[in-house]
Amino acid sequence: MPDSMNGLRRSHYCLELSNKNTGDTVVVAGFVQKYRNLGSLIFIDLRDRTGIIQLAFDNTTDAQILEKASSVRNEFVLMAKGTVRKRESVNSDIPTGDIEIFVTDLRILSKAETPPFEITDQSNVKEELRLKYRYLDLRRSSLQKNLIMRHEIARVAREYFYNNGFLEIETPMMMRSTPEGARDYLIPSRVHKGSFYALPQSPQIYKQLLMVAGYDRYIQLARCFRDEDLRADRQPEFTQIDLEMSFADVEDILECIEGFVNVLFKKVLGQDIALPIKRLTYSDAMSRFGSDKPDTRFGMEIQDISSLVKDCEFSVFTDAIKQGGSVRCIVAKNAADVLTRKEIDKLTEHVRGIGAKGLAFVRFTDDTPYCSFSKFFTPEQLGALLDAVDCKKGDVALIIADKNKVVLPSLGALRLIVAKKLDIIPDRFDFVWITEFPFFEWDDDSQSYVAMHHPFTMPLEECLPYLESDPESVRAKCYDLVLNGVELCSGSIRISDPELQRKMFSMLGLTDEEIKAKFGFLVEAYRYAAPPHGGAGIGLDRLAMVMCKAESLRDVIAFPKVQNASELMSECPSEVDRKSLDDLGITVLSDK
Repeated sequence: MPDSMNGLRRSHYCLELSNKNTGDTVVVAGFVQKYRNLGSLIFIDLRDRTGIIQLAFDNTTDAQILEKASSVRNEFVLMAKGTVRKRESVNSDIPTGDIEIFVTDLRILSKAETPPFEITDQSNVKEELRLKYRYLDLRRSSLQKNLIMRHEIARVAREYFYNNGFLEIETPMMMRSTPEGARDYLIPSRVHKGSFYALPQSPQIYKQLLMVAGYDRYIQLARCFRDEDLRADRQPEFTQIDLEMSFADVEDILECIEGFVNVLFKKVLGQDIALPIKRLTYSDAMSRFGSDKPDTRFGMEIQDISSLVKDCEFSVFTDAIKQGGSVRCIVAKNAADVLTRKEIDKLTEHVRGIGAKGLAFVRFTDDTPYCSFSKFFTPEQLGALLDAVDCKKGDVALIIADKNKVVLPSLGALRLIVAKKLDIIPDRFDFVWITEFPFFEWDDDSQSYVAMHHPFTMPLEECLPYLESDPESVRAKCYDLVLNGVELCSGSIRISDPELQRKMFSMLGLTDEEIKAKFGFLVEAYRYAAPPHGGAGIGLDRLAMVMCKAESLRDVIAFPKVQNASELMSECPSEVDRKSLDDLGITVLSDK
């Protein structure tokens, strides 16, 4: 039988103790990280969520306590009472390495079988195994630090927005299915057979209705769900710091979020953020970095060389320009030794995989640069081109010619790959606002325009006259906050005029019947007056991932899903019994 805690109560977490506590009687509790039995001496490293402290036993220890200590193994759960004393052998690798607890009372509260992997940050175990035994994986100090930081981010967020007049209001987790860009997770209704609730992709409509209802400033740490393909910075269920403000325009909202970011980084990381955060329009971000979420910590910006090559004899360049595209390049400084022909061939295959037809290049290793298209350029033409883009000996120029929607993202992807190969990305935090996104984007699948953000986004006033005549030129009052190439926040000013909202729905191809069926309650609410308002959603998971310098969202979420949206530990999703399906009026096709 395990020991009882009777008579003992934890007095300190491990890292709350220091040499200032020397001579104090304390009680600690936690898991066994490591034990060393040297016969007359036994040492146990006890681990709790704060860190490790050493428990010590010697030949003066009570015999029963010493016998109990000798039976301890890794991951046993212990509670120990004893006196803090200085260690004879200091361990500089841990904060409590100059002290230990000489134990006078030891309780083994729970025994552990040998775990499937060692609970250390140095354990070289496949992620699938760690996720299967996630409750053990979460004992590792690195993950505990990440989750504690995530907690601190949430705490600071609530404090900041409370202090700035925001009300925390919960919105429904079961709602009407509305199109917001990704597939909904649907919940069948037992009472209303054949009808479904949807889990919210965001609280978008409800928070706008709260503005209509007069609540002025809303905040919620909202759970959101999207049935979409996963990647390192995407999970099917996630948390966003969701906010909405009435009587606010773009500047008000950006200023509020910048204030939050500044307070957050100061309180959690002890770092100041330079305010105001720099801004780039969507157009500038794409033309300079090939991405609407650019990593601005390093240069290697995209350069347009169309005017320099429009009269050359290389048809790959000239045809792209004649068809309305462009020829653009990035120059990797001092990269010739790293970007060998073999490496450039790999880069070529990569850009072909994302839509580009190929990759032209100049590799300047010797006094005479090697150029993949040299037979179409005279030495003078090539020299002028290299001078114009500042490509010197030791550098490599990578060039793509095509339509801009191919050229820019292809070079944007190359820019990141090359920067990582060259190890030139500084270890710092670099924020940037991306503003003035296009309102519409063309969807090849549906052969129609769709809203780049969502259909409730307000167009810029100067764009209203050409909503119908030139939709591709319409820019929106929306904004994304990007940190180190990761989109942290997305938001917009909302349409509060019912006639304009109806017009935008119509331009997106929605009939009156579809508008009523999907958004009727919002359109109806606007008939009773709505204040001008806007807001944003800040990705708590992504924010924690970047602040923790983690590789994946899975490192900052307690129980994450994997690539196929399953959870390995609980083995969900899973089948349910026939009665449950019958109650819902559902037949699984594979049953037929």
